[in-house]
Amino acid sequence: MYRADGRRHVWLRVGERFAYVNFVNRLPHGGGVVIIWYLSGFGNEFSSEDPRCPGSLPEGQNNPQVCPYGLYAEQLSGSAFTCPRPTNKRSWLYRILPSVRHKPYTAMHCGNLTENWDEVEPDPNQLRWMPFTIPKSSEKKVDFVTGLHTLCGAGDTKSRNGIGIHMFTCNTSMVDRCFNNSDGDFLIVPQQGEILITTEFGKMMVEPNEICVIQQGMRFSVNVFGETRGYVLEVYGAHFELPDLGPIGANGLANPRDFLTPVAWYEDREVATGYTVINKYQGKLFSSQQSFSPFNVVAWHGNYTPYKYNLDNFMVINCVAFDHADPSIFTVLTAKSSRPGVAMADFVIFPPRWGVADHTFRPPYYHRNCMSEFMGLIKGHYEAKEEGFQPGGGTLHSTMTPHGPDRDCFEKSSTALLKPERVADGTMAFMFESSFSMAVTKWGLETCQRLDKSYYQCWEPLRKHFDPNWRPSKQ
Repeated sequence: MYRADGRRHVWLRVGERFAYVNFVNRLPHGGGVVIIWYLSGFGNEFSSEDPRCPGSLPEGQNNPQVCPYGLYAEQLSGSAFTCPRPTNKRSWLYRILPSVRHKPYTAMHCGNLTENWDEVEPDPNQLRWMPFTIPKSSEKKVDFVTGLHTLCGAGDTKSRNGIGIHMFTCNTSMVDRCFNNSDGDFLIVPQQGEILITTEFGKMMVEPNEICVIQQGMRFSVNVFGETRGYVLEVYGAHFELPDLGPIGANGLANPRDFLTPVAWYEDREVATGYTVINKYQGKLFSSQQSFSPFNVVAWHGNYTPYKYNLDNFMVINCVAFDHADPSIFTVLTAKSSRPGVAMADFVIFPPRWGVADHTFRPPYYHRNCMSEFMGLIKGHYEAKEEGFQPGGGTLHSTMTPHGPDRDCFEKSSTALLKPERVADGTMAFMFESSFSMAVTKWGLETCQRLDKSYYQCWEPLRKHFDPNWRPSKQ
C-alpha cells in the first residue's frame, strides 16, 4: 500500500471521508506494519478521538461536570486568552489523568543545550561545519534529548524574544521519557534517519525531507531506528505560520492542505519504575517523575497542535525572465517579530526547480545581509558550493558577513550557455534566516571539533576581471 512514487503516504477513503495515512513497516522494538493516520490542514479547528473510545469528545461544551469515560478535561493554551481570534491558539485534551499529577521538578544536567550566548567572544567570520558526528550505539547510548547540542542563537527565554539553533545526533529511542519545551516551539528537520514522534495528540512519522513542528508546552517522545541526525530551529515568543502571499495570490508555496496533524491515540500504561518528564524552562533542563505515561489523551479538539510537512509538496515560484527574485519566495514557514515584514525566524528551502532566466548569473548572488543566515543540507549538493558543504553539516553567515558563490561556481556560471535547466535535482538545502545577530556557542566553535577553519579559502581564488578598456558592443 505504497504510492507509485515510493513514498509511504496515501489518501484512504474512510466512510464518506478521506484521511492521509503513513505506513510504518518497522518499529524500534520490533512489530509489524503500523498505520499512522493524519488530519489535513494548517491551523484548522481539528477534533479527534481514539476509535477505541467512541463518543469520548464531549458534545456541545469543553468542560462538562463529568467527562465521557471518566476522563479529565485539560486546556493547553498557546496564546494569551485575549489574543485576537485569528491568532488565538488552544486545544482541549481529554485524558485519563491530568498532567498536573507529577513529583516536583529538579534540575538536571543540560549537556550541550544552552542559551548562554556569552561563552566565547563574537565571531563575525563566515563559518562552516563538516557533518556533525553521530555517536556509535556500541560506544554510548544517546537519545534525542541527550543528543541536543546548541550551535548558535540570540535573545532570551525569560523575555520570550529570541531563537536557538540546535543539532540533534542520537542512536537510541527515548524509553519512559518525554520532553516538553516551556520556552518555545521546535521546528525539527531530520537529515539522517526517520523519527517516530509520539505526542499527546497522537503519533507522527517524520522522514528526511520532511519537517515537523512541536509547539510550546507539548509533550513528546522520539523513537529512532539507528544512527540519526538533524537540525532544530527553536523560537521563543512566537509561533510559526504560513507567510503572506501578497501578489502571488491565493495559491502557492506551502499549501495549507499539505500539513498533517496526528489523530488521537492513547496508552493507559502504568510505569512502576517511574516515567520521566523533562522540561526545558528558562534555558535549563528539569525532570520530574510520575507513575504513568503522559500519552493518555483519549480525545482532543482545537487549533493548537503538532504537525508535519513534506518538502516535496512545496509549490516553487521562480523567475521566468531575467534576474533573481529574492530567496523569500522559498519561505515555507515564518515566525513573525513585532516589526511588520521582519521575521524573528524564517524557514526557507531551496528545492529542485527549473532555471530559465536569460542574461543572468543564475546561482545565488554575492550578498551582505542585515539578517543572519544559517544553512543546512538534507541531501545532495548545494549549487553555489558543490564541495565542502555536505549533508549533515551547516554554514552560518552572520549579520552583514559577506558570502556568495565560490570561484568554480562563478567561473562556470559566468560562461554557461543559458538554456532551460534543472537546478538542485536530488538536493534539498534549507535556511534558518533570522533578524537576530546570532552568537555561536563554545560547543559550536570548539567542542564539536567540526568547524572547517579553511572555509574562507573557497573565495581566495576569485580573481579580478575588471577591464578599463571594455566598451559596449555595437549593435
